[in-house]
Amino acid sequence: MLQVRENDGQAFEELMLRYQNRTLSLLTHLVGERELAEDLTQEVFLRVYRARRRYVPGAKFSTWLFTIAGNVASNARRTKARRREVILNSRDTESGSHSLEAAAVAASALMPTRQLDKAELCSAVQQAIETLNDRQRMAVLLAKFEHFSYAEIAEVMNMSPQAIKSLLSRARSKLRETIQPYLERGAKIDRDLADSMADSHYPPSEATA
Repeated sequence: MLQVRENDGQAFEELMLRYQNRTLSLLTHLVGERELAEDLTQEVFLRVYRARRRYVPGAKFSTWLFTIAGNVASNARRTKARRREVILNSRDTESGSHSLEAAAVAASALMPTRQLDKAELCSAVQQAIETLNDRQRMAVLLAKFEHFSYAEIAEVMNMSPQAIKSLLSRARSKLRETIQPYLERGAKIDRDLADSMADSHYPPSEATA
């Protein structure tokens, strides 16, 4: 990014190659549409290039990048809400079902004891993801896909690490509440096991990082 700041076009191309897929994945989950996420990814990198002169090395570059991505996604979601557009179409559902399953199940800390029909589970996941507000969704995705610490997520979202810990806890509870009826059509979920697994993903020491 320091090379990009000095108008190095080749460095900017390398930057995009390294980060565009991760940015696209994040935006796809945030806005719910692959095609829209592709357009927003281009907008994110355009903003990065326009802001290159103001870039100051500090935290990880990805922290700065995903802060921009989060702002772009929030603007897009507000626009979608005003236009009352459909959140996901069938093509987006099929292409993003695997990663969405991982996000919702992992974030809710639930381990289903039976194999659900793919379409059924995908529908549950869509509903669960949509029940989260923008901040909860962003925090869950950064924690699960980017493996950000509380402190890193806090920097992206301009919140304290302790607030992020609480935010993620509420998000997991919300996802669990939404997905649970689908998972419980078979055997009962072991709540104690789920809670212990959630704790192992978010050790207390990170809260004060």
